[in-house]
Amino acid sequence: EKQVFQLRAHMYQARSLFAADSSGLSDPFARVFFISQSQCTEVLNETLCPTWDQLLVFDNVELYGEAHEMQDDPPIIVIEIYDQDTVGKADFMGRTFAKPVVKMSDEHYCPPRFPPQLEYYQIYRGNSTAGDLLAAFELLQIGPGGKSDLPPVDGPTDMDRGPILPVPLGIRPVLSKYRVEVIALGHHIFIPYWPFQPPTQTSHSPHPALDNQNTFASQDLPENELLHPPLNIRVVDCRAFGRYTLVGSHAVSSLRKFIYRPPDKKAQHWNMTG
Repeated sequence: EKQVFQLRAHMYQARSLFAADSSGLSDPFARVFFISQSQCTEVLNETLCPTWDQLLVFDNVELYGEAHEMQDDPPIIVIEIYDQDTVGKADFMGRTFAKPVVKMSDEHYCPPRFPPQLEYYQIYRGNSTAGDLLAAFELLQIGPGGKSDLPPVDGPTDMDRGPILPVPLGIRPVLSKYRVEVIALGHHIFIPYWPFQPPTQTSHSPHPALDNQNTFASQDLPENELLHPPLNIRVVDCRAFGRYTLVGSHAVSSLRKFIYRPPDKKAQHWNMTG
């Protein structure tokens, strides 16, 4: 028996990806394969933690079998991560697999199963781990009423991104403004999503000066601390004519222990008066 579905791949973010370029970074994009269709996210340049925040919609997916079989054992989704090169074909960075949450046309689109929640999927490159993908996948049956009966795609719109659909509200994380401060010793520091650079150390001494430099940047990060991307740190040797060579890199996988939580003034007031 033929069933017709729409697959929605909510591609939010990847983290701790493989550094494919000599700069210690990559230009990653994701390709999603499902049955006989495939689609790609946009390419994000010079990052190991790309936030695509992109919804990929696969229309008119035809599957054959009983409805209960579709729900219990849906087809597997294959997601591959690539590094885009300016010359030549893209470099393979890793692969992961996922199964969608299935909704039949006679079911209600409501909690606890819908909307689906973002999950981490381990990315593998051969036998080695190569990062994580933060995404959600749902397979929606198209009933007699057609696509008009499917749940609407609600989400913010960004005119600068053109036809790219963002991950809908209710699935994408709730963001808050964070101020990220780094005390550096004249090195090149990369904040998740975009870089900032303290002044370059120009001393020719083999031991750079230890004058602390306090650098900060504001970032919109998820309120859920488990969804914070790593802090990537790169040390580079600056050469003539604007060239630089990667010396080394390090990733702080979790920022939870560094988060400053201001004291609750109301609680302090009650403690003082109580």
